[in-house]
Amino acid sequence: MNFHQLHPVALACICILGVLLFGLGLAVSIARGKYKQLVGSPSDTDCRLNRVVRAHGNTAEYAPFLALLFVLHGASQPGTLVLWLMAIATAARVLLVAGLLTAKTLSRPSPLRFAGAATTYAVGVWLSVLLVTAG
Repeated sequence: MNFHQLHPVALACICILGVLLFGLGLAVSIARGKYKQLVGSPSDTDCRLNRVVRAHGNTAEYAPFLALLFVLHGASQPGTLVLWLMAIATAARVLLVAGLLTAKTLSRPSPLRFAGAATTYAVGVWLSVLLVTAG
């Protein structure tokens, strides 16, 4: 399949997830250099290095499968609902990262982190079910 065959919304959402994932990977590398810690994390869970490592790790856990769902849905002519779900899932990932990077502490829930996680779960399940029922 040629990437030009993907619906533009699917392609845009995949690109945003990719920038998020690889941008956070770069942020982890920069933070590791700053903190002079090539492996592991400092004991302070609220340390900037811990935050970017967690944001990158969480993104790496969900972004690839969401991107796969976007490709599978986006290869045909997805309906308005699916397009909105793709956009919402992408926004949820950005919200979760914002929540991890800006919360006062990671030891308590933050509204952005909660909204990003809950929305990711709900929309991810919804897109998966729609993929099965579309055939």
